[in-house]
Amino acid sequence: MGGLAESDVDPRRRPPLRQDLAALEGYHSPQAQVGVRLNTNESPFPPPPAWVEALAAEVARVEWHRYPDRHALALRRAIAAHHEVEPEQVYAANGSNEVIQALCLAYGGPGRRVAVFEPTYRLHSHIPSITGTGVVVGRRAADLGLDPDEVRRVMADAAPAITFLCSPNNPTGMVDDPQVVAQVAELGPGLVVVDEAYGQFSRWSATALVDDERPLVVTRTLSKTWSMAAARLGYLVGPAWLVADLEAVTLPYHLDALKQVAGCLAFDFEAEMAQRVTSVVDERVRVAAALEARAVLQWPSEANFVLFRPADGDGHALWQGLLDRGVLVRDCSSWPGLEGCLRVTIGTRAENDAFLAALAQAVGP
Repeated sequence: MGGLAESDVDPRRRPPLRQDLAALEGYHSPQAQVGVRLNTNESPFPPPPAWVEALAAEVARVEWHRYPDRHALALRRAIAAHHEVEPEQVYAANGSNEVIQALCLAYGGPGRRVAVFEPTYRLHSHIPSITGTGVVVGRRAADLGLDPDEVRRVMADAAPAITFLCSPNNPTGMVDDPQVVAQVAELGPGLVVVDEAYGQFSRWSATALVDDERPLVVTRTLSKTWSMAAARLGYLVGPAWLVADLEAVTLPYHLDALKQVAGCLAFDFEAEMAQRVTSVVDERVRVAAALEARAVLQWPSEANFVLFRPADGDGHALWQGLLDRGVLVRDCSSWPGLEGCLRVTIGTRAENDAFLAALAQAVGP
């Protein structure tokens, strides 16, 4: 028997999508078949071969007929040791986006609001919207840095249940001042979330501010410097009481056994991770210098990408010109506050050379 085509289903029998989601677009990064892909901020390097071998050995010992450790204790201990905190202060999930979702489910919802400061990571608005949480948008300063006065205004006017900061900020790459983050954490009245997806590249980490007396958490991911984007593994470091609260919104056995083992093993290779950070930072400095030499406007980045704007301000045309030459970067030119801007991920030296060559051809002498 053949299945019914979508057109054969009586529209009157379809359950209606939630009204607040009807106009909401899914978050995605456009993909294209090109030789050089520098649009999704992945690590340009694969995991260490020794990690792959160790993971293969551990997979052979997984009891596939049994549920995984519901509390992911071994993984949380490994993360806690890395950050020199207690396992009770660590919550792990399927990527840092699921961590953000859990926070919104626990502390957001109808009648509550989150605060974001644009331009910033778009899922800080998208995920709350999915959970029925209102979003209040503040604006960054003219240089795209965090404006302390604007933060104070938004928090005083909106009393957000959650305030999202992003340091280094995506897509600008800029790092928030430690004193400003500490001040925001004291303003209240709700939770402050510092998204440090690119924290390994930064000169400082807000994990130093985490304790059980302050409603602040830091989210991290293993997708970037740990070369584990395919694993989809993220976590937060925060107060123990908050981690306990998240049990109420966490599905049973949400982290599979393979993911838990892979994460535990990753922290055995911290030296290799540090080498990747050094290599990417060196290449970022080189790419930034090349952009400056071509008089391309850019923002100071402490991440694994650079935000820039061509001299003529036509970012989309340059994006197409790069794509025509086999290089895919992220087109941010239509995003609020980022008119004409593109974001390029720092890749291998060969990939960065290809980007710079395509750029020279696309913009001319």
